[in-house]
Amino acid sequence: MDIIYLLILLLVGSFATYFSGDKLASKTALVFGLASFVLSIYFLNQLNSGINLDIIFGWISEPNINFALKVDGLSLSMVLLTTSLTTLIVFSSFGNDFKNAKAIYALILLMSFAMVGTFLASDGLLYYIFWELALIPIYFIALIWGNGDAEERKKAVIKFFIYTFAGSLFMLVAFVFLYQKSKSLLLDDLYDLNLSSNEQIWIFLAFFLAYAIKIPLIPFHTWQANVYQKAPTIGTMLLSGIMLKMGLYSVIRWQLPIAPFAAKKYMMVLIGLGIAGVIYGSIVAIRQKDLKKLLAYSSLAHVGLIAAGIYTLTLDGLRGAVLQMIAHGFVVVGLFFIAEIIFRRYETQTISEMGGIRSQTSKFTSMFLILVLASVALPSTFNFIGEFTVLYSLTQVNLMFAVLGGTTIILGAYYMLKMFQNVMLGETNSKIFKDVTANETITLVIIIAVLFFFGMYPKPINDLITPSLEMILNVIKK
Repeated sequence: MDIIYLLILLLVGSFATYFSGDKLASKTALVFGLASFVLSIYFLNQLNSGINLDIIFGWISEPNINFALKVDGLSLSMVLLTTSLTTLIVFSSFGNDFKNAKAIYALILLMSFAMVGTFLASDGLLYYIFWELALIPIYFIALIWGNGDAEERKKAVIKFFIYTFAGSLFMLVAFVFLYQKSKSLLLDDLYDLNLSSNEQIWIFLAFFLAYAIKIPLIPFHTWQANVYQKAPTIGTMLLSGIMLKMGLYSVIRWQLPIAPFAAKKYMMVLIGLGIAGVIYGSIVAIRQKDLKKLLAYSSLAHVGLIAAGIYTLTLDGLRGAVLQMIAHGFVVVGLFFIAEIIFRRYETQTISEMGGIRSQTSKFTSMFLILVLASVALPSTFNFIGEFTVLYSLTQVNLMFAVLGGTTIILGAYYMLKMFQNVMLGETNSKIFKDVTANETITLVIIIAVLFFFGMYPKPINDLITPSLEMILNVIKK
């Protein structure tokens, strides 16, 4: 079976969900989401058996564009992250009552289709099409089903759209230039190009604008907090759990191997930007009064560390970054779901209006605390594996980078535990906090189980991604 069937399944699922009607939309989306995850597992087994799953056939004759998909450990790890989290996000939303539910669930599957396509595409134009397509569903999800004042939400979402779309245009220009050089946009052909140092620098910067905005890295992050706050929680989970990984993945897959000279030349600056994001995001998170905004800036700090690891151009840096990308995806989805559970009962995201929840539900308190500790990289959790490996890679470049990057653990522990104290302890809120439902419990238990399992036994993911990363490093160093 070809990997293209996974894309077809998600696309058909999007249409089937829309035409199933509002009452059946959530269940239809869950069935297709779960089916896509099972199919991803099937392709994982195929890959581990040594079967070549790559696809390439002519698509457009002039210019020479191919429909090409590359299936290796790196791309498949991101596909598994996407399909598993899409299924969890859909399942977690069963406690919500959306207007025009068929549309929002159809958009979720359409976005998953585009993100999977982005991770698999190995032709530059096909990759760009999937990259831009992923932007459309989240735009409408945030705009139509978002929170707060409609006018403020509209401004935040339009700013996000313009920022990301404008950055992507620079990447498109880079692809046009690369096509003029090689008469092909296939990934392997682009890897084999002999670009001059100046050409590499301009290509690198064009890609960087697209990726820095999507991740985001400072100072290209100004859209993030407001959109995370204004979007419905399922939109925020899609953005933070999966979509920002498109930028980080693309740095590894496209930017570094195509323009390695520029990556080496600006290594210190790029790592510095990542570390600056760690410190800035942590400090701003401390001052937040809105729970979703605090989690948004916490995410900014974590992805800054991931980016710093990638730009070390070491195997440990790349491997630690991918591990942390996956771990961060599950943790941040869990934490935003925690915020959604509280909002369902208290109808507020303001931290000062919460409190006293621990005395009403010990089960929810325990699960929340585990996710908080996982977020600050407690040993035995998945985040610890990724962060430790990234920090180790930073010591290979400069010890001071590792020291500064390590502040994410110290500052993170401070603001996350302080947030937990203010939200869960103290005086009881006047509203009764109903205990978590079966749906909410199952969602959180699955996330926690993943974090502990791979925190104790990361070998399957290590073995999956390492050959791909070694190949990319060989291209960078040649």
